[in-house]
Amino acid sequence: MIAVEDAGWLVALLDRIGLESQNLTAIDAIDDAIDRHLMDSLVGMAVPEIREARGIVDLGSGGGFPGLVMARMLPDVSVTLVESERRKADWLVRAAAELPNVRVVADRTEALAREEREVWDVATARAVAATPSLLELAAPLVRVGGSLVAWRGPSDAEPTPGDRSAAAEVGFAFDRVIEVEPFAGAERRLVVWAKTGATSDRFPRRPGRATKRPLA
Repeated sequence: MIAVEDAGWLVALLDRIGLESQNLTAIDAIDDAIDRHLMDSLVGMAVPEIREARGIVDLGSGGGFPGLVMARMLPDVSVTLVESERRKADWLVRAAAELPNVRVVADRTEALAREEREVWDVATARAVAATPSLLELAAPLVRVGGSLVAWRGPSDAEPTPGDRSAAAEVGFAFDRVIEVEPFAGAERRLVVWAKTGATSDRFPRRPGRATKRPLA
């Protein structure tokens, strides 16, 4: 169950997004935003690794989903939001002003990984890159024994041989797929990858390389 004060804060977050002059999300209708942003983010609470984490790094946080939602629901967890687009990062700073457990990094994940390596328990990503690219971006940030949790649709949840090969190269191994229904009729998959070994110092490659020339 979500506490009344948490629910009120989350809905107010959507209202604030609607008042922003910049386009932070393609979804404007409040009912759609509650389903497709808030509820879709809240399903992350179904993952024990997220609930039990001490530190979470959210990659490509955009308008703050799922990162801001997790930070509100898990006040004792340190949540780092990574967003390279300056206008979105500025919004995240304003939106997180009341959340002392949030830090916003206005930079690329590759740059962050050069400074803070393998320190987070969990990396999360919603609508960020194809799986081989995402694995490469997340791996240098997640400690051995930690996890990557990727929000996916039913058609791209099960890992391909190429996904598994890329994972092995950066120290990840496929763990499991969790089927969730964030709202009526929605099919969402949370794909969990376990960090089983240290990531080679050759990762991250230079910015943009993971998406332009993925490992698989």
